[in-house]
Amino acid sequence: MAIVYGRAPGIGGLGQAVSAAITALADGKREVYALGPSTTIPWSLPGGTPCAIWKQSPAVHWPSWRPWRRESSLNLDRDRHLGRWATQEVQKLRPQSCYLYTSVALETLHWASAEGVATVLENPNGHIANFHQIWQRESERWFGKPVHRDLALKTVARVEEEYRLAERVRVYSEWARRSMLSHGVAADKIHVLRETVNLERFRPAAIRPKPEGPLRICYVGSLDLRKGFVYLLQAIRRVGARHFQLRIAGAANDRDCARLYARESAGLQVECVSADSFPVYQRAELLAVPSLEDGLPFSLLEGLACGLPAIVTDESGAAECVRPGSSGWVVPAAKVEPIARALEEALERRGDLRSMGEQARSDVERYAGAGQLQQLSEWYYSHSSTETSLRR
Repeated sequence: MAIVYGRAPGIGGLGQAVSAAITALADGKREVYALGPSTTIPWSLPGGTPCAIWKQSPAVHWPSWRPWRRESSLNLDRDRHLGRWATQEVQKLRPQSCYLYTSVALETLHWASAEGVATVLENPNGHIANFHQIWQRESERWFGKPVHRDLALKTVARVEEEYRLAERVRVYSEWARRSMLSHGVAADKIHVLRETVNLERFRPAAIRPKPEGPLRICYVGSLDLRKGFVYLLQAIRRVGARHFQLRIAGAANDRDCARLYARESAGLQVECVSADSFPVYQRAELLAVPSLEDGLPFSLLEGLACGLPAIVTDESGAAECVRPGSSGWVVPAAKVEPIARALEEALERRGDLRSMGEQARSDVERYAGAGQLQQLSEWYYSHSSTETSLRR
């Protein structure tokens, strides 16, 4: 089978999802053709079995800083470029089935549909139309300008065509499923399979931070509007900057967000690093995931696995992974006051945060362990083999 992805394995949350999918689909014995951007991190399957045959796309260099309109155009061009290249490779391989990621799947889906090849599309977020509606709303709110409408519509149309052509669409949460249904995707096409996390790597700290001084909070992820970072910063300011120390593993992807972060973090106890997220989790007492839209934030699973209670929002699959009052807080998205109230309660219950984190770890062991990889493998191959044999 072939897997086509747009983010290098092991890089960021989506890259971790790609790594997990390759591991599950290779299953220690199957031949998997992995097609997508190269990775600078040596990455291998568990047990050292060389089942993945790598095909890395030709290098394409994009500017590191660019305004939204230019960035959107380049992202769309990049996705089309990778999609065309991957389709050329897939045509040579002629696999019996394809596992594809949104945004870079369209060209391969057209080929697979014509050839009768079974396909699965992985959609990490909610419906693409909801994704862009939130970008539009937040851009107008914080930057006083809309995103480029024509480019947004082209991107939405591209991914909606992927939804239409794919035989099955994998999402990570019931929230994502509802988002897809609300925009017209057929119910029998959508399948919920949660992500997995490396429970051996992401584990509670051997020596926990002492509950004294400012409460140590961590935020892991890019500083973009969809992640809701600005609401967290404003909530910290509302409760009182002296009460919190925020450590961020991530960076802004455009100048507008960088300026917004600089403005809203001024005067707060904030440290921003772009290095490995693991030490950030290890030094924290509380995880904040204020997403405005997300199928299931990978940083949430990592933080819960590290024994951190979490503040999450109701517009994300994260809400399905946190027990209010027991392993964290679930608050309305895109609002400052509810996050502020959760922070105040975390201060009041600081002595309970460790036991809440223990509950979080216990829960994530149950629903995001290695068993999820086996479940994905069985689900993928049982359906793919049936669909292929029916066509023949």
